[in-house]
Amino acid sequence: MERTLRGNPDLAALLDGFAAIGLPDCWIVAGAVAQTLWNAAHGFAPGHGIKDIDIIYHDAADLSDAAEAAQEARLWAVFPALSARLDVKNQARVHLWYGAKFGRAIGQYQCSAEAIATFPATATAIGVQPGPGGLAICAPFGTDDLDALVIRPNKRIVSEAVYTAKAARWQAIWPRLTVVDWQASGR
Repeated sequence: MERTLRGNPDLAALLDGFAAIGLPDCWIVAGAVAQTLWNAAHGFAPGHGIKDIDIIYHDAADLSDAAEAAQEARLWAVFPALSARLDVKNQARVHLWYGAKFGRAIGQYQCSAEAIATFPATATAIGVQPGPGGLAICAPFGTDDLDALVIRPNKRIVSEAVYTAKAARWQAIWPRLTVVDWQASGR
């Protein structure tokens, strides 16, 4: 997995410069990770179809929108050559806006791993960061669905409409993906 992810120049730059990110409980997560792996499986260029790179962190000491925006701006300055847009989110503050955006109130996450476990699909519920022995991976549902190109809903907080829209977009870009219907999934 690490070799494939490092084949994406944007992810390689972030992994190599991870210390400069300097955020607590920080992970590169979701789409850019899964989609880089899907691109390899499809024989596509590493950045094909990737619209942004999600970086999450957990900082309960500052829940302001301004602090989160400042971190995103700072990371753009640290990594100016990235071809994909950075989307930097403090998971300690998601509960403050999630209900207004998605129509369902949630409690405050206590750590980034707790947030990753609520991502809309099992294959995209993944985070990576450099570790002492290689890549550290946070994958609460494992990587079987990711490896098998299966999109399965994670119904913990996502709605059927959001899942269906995401899955349709992904399958249009990566046609070998198998999408598990919301109703057919027990998760």
